[in-house]
Amino acid sequence: MAEMAFKAATTKPAESAPKAPSLPGAKEFVSLRIDRDILDHFQEAGSGWQERINAALRAAAGK
Repeated sequence: MAEMAFKAATTKPAESAPKAPSLPGAKEFVSLRIDRDILDHFQEAGSGWQERINAALRAAAGK
């Protein structure tokens, strides 16, 4: 049992598959929880609210 415990503690975990390269300008579908008042703010101006949220997040990330 000690040998099994040692082996489990010292064995390097298998590497996960490499992440696929992202395409420039490609959009990724995600699920995101946003406070209702923030969502209302972006939806007030009508269609394009998702792009406005994306632009605000991009600016906050400094990109």
